[in-house]
Amino acid sequence: MFKSIKNISTKIKSSYVSTAQKVAAASVSPSEKQVRSALFVLGLTVLVFGLTDGITAQQFNGTTKYNDARIANAVNAVMTYLEGTFGALVMAAAGIGAIMSAAFGQYKAALSLMVVAIGAFILRSLMSTFFNDAGVQQ
Repeated sequence: MFKSIKNISTKIKSSYVSTAQKVAAASVSPSEKQVRSALFVLGLTVLVFGLTDGITAQQFNGTTKYNDARIANAVNAVMTYLEGTFGALVMAAAGIGAIMSAAFGQYKAALSLMVVAIGAFILRSLMSTFFNDAGVQQ
């Protein structure tokens, strides 16, 4: 029994010494893999501790109130521009660009410009379908 305990303590001591030697060697002249691992752990730590406030902001004793009126006003201004003359200009320019791109054989560009033209035309419908637009004026 004494030999098995001595065996176990010898194994623990040898693993401790080898680990200490590896740590000392890594601190003196780290390899590229060790540097990348250390930077990854450092970045992950910064992210975890930096995002803690953002994660718990809505659950801080129920006292945090979120006022989205300014965001709704900004979205309303952008939507007003896109539904007005600027949206018509974007749609017409994208449509003409799509026709020209298709004529020159650039079918991927033509498809992209068609998506822009149709998207400018139906943006309000897409917004009301996929997002909560209760605060945005119609």
